[in-house]
Amino acid sequence: METAPAKRAFLTSAEAFQDVSRGNPKPYTLKGDDLVRARLTPATWRLEIVSDGSAQIEKPRQLENQTALDLATLEDLGKRHGVKFLKAMQCLNIAQPLGQGLWEGVPLREVLKLVGKVRNVRRVYWWGFHNNDPKQLFQSSLGYNQVLETPPWDLPVFVAYRLNGRPISLKRGGPVRMIVPWAHGFKSIKWLQRITLTNDYKANDTYAAANNDPDSYLKTMARIDDGPEAFKAGQPVVLSGVAMVGWSGLKRVEYWLRRDGGRHGELAEDDPAWRTASWKPCRIEPPPEDWGGSLPEGVLPRDVWGFDPRTGRPKDWPLRVSVATWSVALKDLAAGAYEFRVRSVDLNGYAQPEPRPYPKSGRNEIQCKTLLVMR
Repeated sequence: METAPAKRAFLTSAEAFQDVSRGNPKPYTLKGDDLVRARLTPATWRLEIVSDGSAQIEKPRQLENQTALDLATLEDLGKRHGVKFLKAMQCLNIAQPLGQGLWEGVPLREVLKLVGKVRNVRRVYWWGFHNNDPKQLFQSSLGYNQVLETPPWDLPVFVAYRLNGRPISLKRGGPVRMIVPWAHGFKSIKWLQRITLTNDYKANDTYAAANNDPDSYLKTMARIDDGPEAFKAGQPVVLSGVAMVGWSGLKRVEYWLRRDGGRHGELAEDDPAWRTASWKPCRIEPPPEDWGGSLPEGVLPRDVWGFDPRTGRPKDWPLRVSVATWSVALKDLAAGAYEFRVRSVDLNGYAQPEPRPYPKSGRNEIQCKTLLVMR
């Protein structure tokens, strides 16, 4: 009898997201008065929107004159302009997606309208709390046009205050964090506290200093779940995993199975075996027929970005910037050792790791799992 892969939750609980936070101590470990002084409680959180001196702002929002944005004002703005959408977090330097959530907030372009007319702006900088130590500042940026001119059929950059229907926890970067849907996680700064408009053309991203590519879009790539490596002959070998659906979407997931080459799965990039590999399709899990239980209580599919408001069904599947689940059942395998590889193919027809194999713009190497089928 064929064994199906274990059913996985559509949304990752806030507690189960992999933690890649920085800071010493980490901001979410602050308690009591330290938390209040850091403005990291719902009551004390404030967001400044200012200029660095090179741009002109009609009505800056500042702490010193008590015009900085508070959480109640942001949530009220969300009643008129709020968005909800599914996004998986992906780190530039970690192979596996960190978790998928339903994020809710206000497009950054709507927040910026609160400062009135602006001039001489080329870039938007933002900063999250990290102990007020300049050496620990975690910051990022985008071009002003990327923020304001996101096409209406695409996801906007937005200021988030809910995750999976609940306030964003301190550990996940709350009360408020930035979300850049198409980017790696370091763009989605946690503990957001300041937005600066500038005429500077350069990125200020923390990761730029580490020689990474701060404006790299999420890559489409497939990963294999952890699980057993030894199986009994005569029974199907069921394997599964996820695919990070990047900016270029996902057309299919494929696998390549071959006898073990005796090198523990290592295969040089220029090995001739790549040119003769036989890639076969994996099954991609379709969208749920009934979204009850997959989304937070009180959230209807038609309210989520990317879903048809009439039918409540996704307009495209898999959804970009989310994760797709794949699986395959390998049957009639003779006893022996095997190498199992999996890759994604995006909507442009690029097969992983193309078109961007350079790890400084995000990891997307092809993963290999060794299998042992025993008599």
